[in-house]
Amino acid sequence: MAQTLATPVAPSVSLICNTKPSISPSSSSLSFRSINPSKNIGGLRIKCVRVGNVEIPNNKRVEYSLQYIHGIGRSRAKQILSDLSLQNKLTKELSDDELIQVRDEVSKYMIEGDLRRFNAIAIRRLKEIQCYRGIRHIQSLPCRGQRTKNNCRTLKRGKRVQIAGKKKPPGPK
Repeated sequence: MAQTLATPVAPSVSLICNTKPSISPSSSSLSFRSINPSKNIGGLRIKCVRVGNVEIPNNKRVEYSLQYIHGIGRSRAKQILSDLSLQNKLTKELSDDELIQVRDEVSKYMIEGDLRRFNAIAIRRLKEIQCYRGIRHIQSLPCRGQRTKNNCRTLKRGKRVQIAGKKKPPGPK
């Protein structure tokens, strides 16, 4: 018996993510499956959308799903929506034209890898010139004036260490 594989045609490759092709033993057709499918186009289930080389969630509003991109926060996401005069609807409800507009608007900003690289270069420069902030970065201590006696556990790396030989105060009797 000859096996035939039916391959679904994708309308836009950039919209597809988190889909895994699989051939089931009971049937001889190729199917795409996804966890929690939200949009079905020609046999493909689309779970999320790619904007700025980042997969943003499909089941959240555009304002919040844009914040998954490094470099876009709450105010910049609101600014993008107001510049495009888009309503804050679910990401899966965006049309192809609106999605292209959002991608073009997001590409105007410094995001993801470029932003991380820019920040790393700035920190490296501070370390090289041995300024106060650079020295604090080298020592893994806060460099914006925070106190270090009680807080900054994440920068000091680790849990609080008990001092050996220090007795606990007596408890209530």
